[in-house]
Amino acid sequence: MAELSRRGFLGTAVIGAAVIGAREWSARGRPTFVLVHGANGNAGYFAPLVAELAMAGHRALAVDLPGHGPAAHFPPSYQAPQDLASLAAAPSPLARLRLADNVEHVTRIVRRVAAHGPVILVGHSMGGATITRVGNEIPHLIARLVYVTAFCCVRLRSVLECFTATPEGATSSLTAIPSLTDPARTG
Repeated sequence: MAELSRRGFLGTAVIGAAVIGAREWSARGRPTFVLVHGANGNAGYFAPLVAELAMAGHRALAVDLPGHGPAAHFPPSYQAPQDLASLAAAPSPLARLRLADNVEHVTRIVRRVAAHGPVILVGHSMGGATITRVGNEIPHLIARLVYVTAFCCVRLRSVLECFTATPEGATSSLTAIPSLTDPARTG
C-alpha cells in the first residue's frame, strides 16, 4: 500500500471539501479556497496545493499571517555570523502579535475574496484557531471551514487550553518545554 505524503493528504482533504456541496456553489459561483498556515509556516507551505487546486479548476489563495512570509523579521543577530547572546535577549517581533491580529488580517482578505463567490476557509495547525474566529466574525461570507490537522477551539478559549484542559493535551510535552527568558518580552 502506497504511503500518502503530507502534501497528498492536504490536497486530498481540501479537494474533497470542494466536491462536497458542489451543486450549492454552482448557483453562487465557483468557490475560492483561502488557505491559512500554522504558527511555524507561511503561504509558501501551500504552493503545491494551490497549484493542484488551480489545475482542478479552482481558485485558491494562500495567506501569509502577520509576521510570517516576506513580512517576517530576522534580526541581524540571527543571521551569519550569529550572535547567540544578542539573539536570546532580543524581543521577538511576534511577541506583540495576537490571535486577534491574525483574525483581522484574514477577515480583510475574506471580505475581498467573497466579492467573487463563496469562500472555503482552510486552516492548518494553529491556523485552525484563526479560521474558527474568522468564521465567527463573518459567518455569512464563509461557505465552509476546513480543518487540516488543525486546532478547532470551539468550547475552549485558546490553543493553550487544548494542551492544559484536555486528556489528549495532557500527554503533550509542549507545556513542559522550559522558557529561556520571559516569553512576553522575547516571544
